[in-house]
Amino acid sequence: MTAVSVQTDQGFRTIAKTDAYTWYADESVEAGGSATAPNPVEQLLGALGSCMAMTVQMYATRKKWPLEKVEVHLEIHRHDAANYPAYQGDAKFIHEVSERIVLHGDQLDDEQRARLLEISTKCPVRRVLSTPTIFVEAQNTPEGEH
Repeated sequence: MTAVSVQTDQGFRTIAKTDAYTWYADESVEAGGSATAPNPVEQLLGALGSCMAMTVQMYATRKKWPLEKVEVHLEIHRHDAANYPAYQGDAKFIHEVSERIVLHGDQLDDEQRARLLEISTKCPVRRVLSTPTIFVEAQNTPEGEH
């Protein structure tokens, strides 16, 4: 099980913690934040890109393929679902993630490159985002209780 606790700090800035790590999120000054950290959507894309890159690197390492470095570039766009021809459903909005993956390694052949690009789609974070995810609301506790 993976667990993270998040609490507000100052304004929109938040502190996220695991047992071993602490990091921050904030909003831009234009959105009312103080721009001291990436916003939550940037962090989501960072988590996705990191997971994709790590998954590719792990696979190449296991296969002993000459992959030197992986770059993952991601953008997210929100669309009105009614105007998005590839979507057939009831949601009001859909989100489209554009990705560009650069595989560094002059010794990789075309077959290896194709397989590594396919493997990038199998990372755990991408699977969470692309398959049904169910949110279960735990009972909220009053201040001071955890």
